[in-house]
Amino acid sequence: MSKDDLPSESDYALVGKTLPEIAAPELPYKPPMPKSFRPKIALIGAGGISFAHLDAYRRAGLDVAAVMSRTLARATTRRDEFYPDAIATDDFESLLRRDDIEVFDITPHPLERVPLVEAALKAGKHVLSQKPFVTDLDTGERLVELADRNNVRLAVNQNGRWAPHFAYIREAVRAGVIGDVISSHTAVHWDHSWIVGTPFEKIDDLIFFDFAVHWFDFLSSLIGARGTSVYATRNRAAGQQAKPPLLAQALVAFDGGQASLVFDAAIKHGPLDTTFVGGTLGSLASTGPNLGEQSVTLTTEAGIARPKLEGAWFNDGFAGTMGELLVAVEQKREPLNGARGNLDSLALVFAAIQSAHTGQAVKPGTVRKVPGI
Repeated sequence: MSKDDLPSESDYALVGKTLPEIAAPELPYKPPMPKSFRPKIALIGAGGISFAHLDAYRRAGLDVAAVMSRTLARATTRRDEFYPDAIATDDFESLLRRDDIEVFDITPHPLERVPLVEAALKAGKHVLSQKPFVTDLDTGERLVELADRNNVRLAVNQNGRWAPHFAYIREAVRAGVIGDVISSHTAVHWDHSWIVGTPFEKIDDLIFFDFAVHWFDFLSSLIGARGTSVYATRNRAAGQQAKPPLLAQALVAFDGGQASLVFDAAIKHGPLDTTFVGGTLGSLASTGPNLGEQSVTLTTEAGIARPKLEGAWFNDGFAGTMGELLVAVEQKREPLNGARGNLDSLALVFAAIQSAHTGQAVKPGTVRKVPGI
């Protein structure tokens, strides 16, 4: 072997060549809105997160005609705060009978939500379901089939899909900018201790099921149903007060690639949120201290692009999920956040939870229900 055949110092140090700065491609990452379809919307459930839904809809100029809650006072408070001309009610059935309300945004927790979604679909309403969509895949498939039979659209409020950095990365992948995806690595380090003393503490696999579902959904938006195995772990962080384990991580193998998802939910100082997606023709990276402050870079053979993105996860993500549903209705197509595709995301989540409990790799789709629920 000659000297010229040996690796260079740069090879050992993983030093890449200097690339020029180039213009970032223009991609449709912002929340979509229909051209002319402006139906009346009913918000079902006026709990904690409902403010984000209503604020996003008001900013987008959408027409919320009713706010419903089992506790009328909650519905009234939310109505007065965001849509004073809407009605506030505790009567779900009365809203089903209103022909002028075409879209239902249904927000309660999964087990309470399923019969509400089912009733709305049977009444011919288009539905945006809160996430996580369902606790078992068979129920999810049944609801998807019910929507098809009634010729209505069923979407899921995976609002992370319209976080600006996630949306730009997804659209770049869909446009073929980085070629075929061969890797996706996301890591979130933050403090989730606010759940202490709340009902969220009752969810044993809180990190995977309630929080990480956004990141599994992001992965699913890149690879679809290509996942072949999931290996995951979870652990309690030293000194944590919350009941559910706050540390969780997963490795996902998929045809032609690999992915990792890391969640450190007990970091009180120095939060960090990073994303890397590698492809055969380039890579995309995003980093920042939190979900709302992210800087994206796109690297290809041509150079490095740094798109200047507008908006924030809260509340552009909520505008995006509803807006995409309305556009899909207008264009008579499946929503990008459709429930059918969301089952691929949940298959990854369920497999991760099962793996974390058993210590074994799990094939996505073989675990039909959330373990422990």
